[in-house]
Amino acid sequence: MVDVLSELHEKYGELVNKAIEKYLTIGVDPSFRDAVLYQVATGGKRIRPLMVIESALACGGSLESSLPYAAIVELIHNYSLIYDDIIDEADLRRNMPTVRKKYGDYTAILVGIWYREAIEEAVLDTRNPSEVARVVAETIRAIDEGERLDILMEYSGRRDPYFIENRLVKEITPVLRDLYLRMISLKTAALFKTSMWLGGYSAGCSNEQLKALSNFGHNVGIAFQIIDDVLDIFGDLKKFGKEIGKDLKEHKVGNLVILLSLLESEHASKLLSVLSKQRPTQDDVKEAVEVISSTKAREEALRMANEYMDKAINELSKIPRNEHTKKLEELARFIVYREY
Repeated sequence: MVDVLSELHEKYGELVNKAIEKYLTIGVDPSFRDAVLYQVATGGKRIRPLMVIESALACGGSLESSLPYAAIVELIHNYSLIYDDIIDEADLRRNMPTVRKKYGDYTAILVGIWYREAIEEAVLDTRNPSEVARVVAETIRAIDEGERLDILMEYSGRRDPYFIENRLVKEITPVLRDLYLRMISLKTAALFKTSMWLGGYSAGCSNEQLKALSNFGHNVGIAFQIIDDVLDIFGDLKKFGKEIGKDLKEHKVGNLVILLSLLESEHASKLLSVLSKQRPTQDDVKEAVEVISSTKAREEALRMANEYMDKAINELSKIPRNEHTKKLEELARFIVYREY
């Protein structure tokens, strides 16, 4: 059975990729072209640009006019990933070397700058560039703030004085759950929200419809990150495409499954002993996963993801029902039940 994401890839994927490449290759030196295109060439789900297109079509817009908006969100996403991997010193993404691993950190920084300017080029092709530029700036700031909070929620590690001095996890309390939700609302859900808003905006949706689409994106984005957290601990490397247990090695309390396990106090000390190690080994990760598996964290995380999925789908009832709102609903369900 073909999942909805594969179906939409088949339908729109090539057009989205061409639009992304169009903006990335404006003025690029031939010797730099491969490095610039590498990040998007490694693949990716393309969920966000597909959401742009479906939200535009759901509101009566055209495929062609939605493509610059679709390119914008995927460029923002990959722009953030390039810097994410530099910050985390990550070597693997999508089962392939990261930009920094393949080309080096300095080249990755230059590639990231190139992506930021490609976003600006795409904004110029929208119907109201100044309004879209404002939304894009707000979104990138939100992602940046979410990344800052994510690092500050690490239990140990990091060399930067700022992160050491301002670390937010000094003790494990239920307050961290609210902080986690705020962090993922910024780091992950903001771009999902913007994807839906941009699609509706490209089609000239009413303000009421734009609000419903934005709310759908926000809730789907939270569900998406919760499932990513589950997959980081319990996923299949071949399907997930990222290192399993990476969040444990990075001392993250900003992973919902880890956080919920820590809040079951009898397990906190064992997990904290792993999170406090400078370089946790694979045996440490295995031990931590066993501890997490003995808690109800996974079940609670999945319950929360389903709750946010239901909230998202409920928002679609405010948009006239058509084949495209149906696809958006299917995408929301895919996000929660996926294995990658």
